[in-house]
Amino acid sequence: MKQLFHKAKEASRTLMLLTDEQRNEVLRKIADRAEVEADKLLAANTLDLQKLEPSDPLYDRLLLTKERIQGIAGDLRNVAKLPSPLGIISKERTLANGLYLRRISVPFGVIGVIFEARPNVCFDVFSLCFKSGNACLLKGSHSAEESNRAIVNLIHEVLQDAGICVDALTLLPPTHEATAELLGAVGYVDLCIPRGGRKLIDFVRDNARVPVIETGAGVVHAYFDKDGDLEKGKCIIANAKMRRVSVCNALDCLLVHHDRTDDIPALLAPMDGRVEIVTDEATMGTEWMDYKLSLKVVDSLDEALAHIARYGSGHSECIITEDKATATRFQQMVDAACVYVNAPTSFTDGAQFGLGAEIGISTQKLGPRGPMALEEMTTYKWLINGNGQVRE
Repeated sequence: MKQLFHKAKEASRTLMLLTDEQRNEVLRKIADRAEVEADKLLAANTLDLQKLEPSDPLYDRLLLTKERIQGIAGDLRNVAKLPSPLGIISKERTLANGLYLRRISVPFGVIGVIFEARPNVCFDVFSLCFKSGNACLLKGSHSAEESNRAIVNLIHEVLQDAGICVDALTLLPPTHEATAELLGAVGYVDLCIPRGGRKLIDFVRDNARVPVIETGAGVVHAYFDKDGDLEKGKCIIANAKMRRVSVCNALDCLLVHHDRTDDIPALLAPMDGRVEIVTDEATMGTEWMDYKLSLKVVDSLDEALAHIARYGSGHSECIITEDKATATRFQQMVDAACVYVNAPTSFTDGAQFGLGAEIGISTQKLGPRGPMALEEMTTYKWLINGNGQVRE
């Protein structure tokens, strides 16, 4: 395994020699080949899907379709169109002694990503890492093993055709041992990003010896205020919950002001009885990733804010209200990466934010927060030019 890490580190140095147009051309070719070889990708995906029952919510996370592959190809092309995040000067000054200082954006080097199910992550991670000059190490799960291998093979073919070292992308074995070695790869891995449920994120944070940015886990709330519009609420709640129940931005808990309890049946009606409503206090704070929704009636905005502060994960929260002062207070007081007014949390997504794609949604405060895209895949260094100055 250490040899794989070493090769990735060496590959990361060669990526700095590529021009932005070379990177963009590779991404466009991967998008084209993904569409042309969609049947091959779907065949591999079918082997993975056979391990799950269609009723399992994870089935949808794992599922690839021609439409989803077209969407992935579109995201790859969008990333290719974005400006390069490299070489951007964020600070610049000349000191009194004549030293000229610049702070300039550069790649991290090698980024490791540990993720569950969703094979589209392979495309997303590679596109953002490659465009930002980083090599990447992917550690997927057994559930998506065939899909991930087919995707990585496709990307390797494009890299090889372009004369670029294929070690810029490495798929690690889907084993616990590979996870442990990745988390301990000091000197090889510059950043590790877990993308999955709370159990995975906690394990990575507690065991990593390399720097970690937490992403993924989302205990998501919607608060229907006493001044909420019923028609907006029905659409927002249904979309937040039903669009894809297994993703991290899906709604987990609906809070309703006690003055609007008579509207609860209407608010839930668009879900056509497909979602199990849970009112047990012990289940609050659960990320369902399923056709389940916690429901609680609150007496005030303050109680809603207190509930979110206690049970939220800092991912995405929303309020449905026509009162501007209430909306403003909600956005000021809620401590989350993304805070919505009269819009569903399903929009928490790098592509939806116009960022091309994302590696994940960061829920921490040190470093990137919210959708992590190109800009978040860079760090910086200081460049100092002198003319013989010495320090007294």
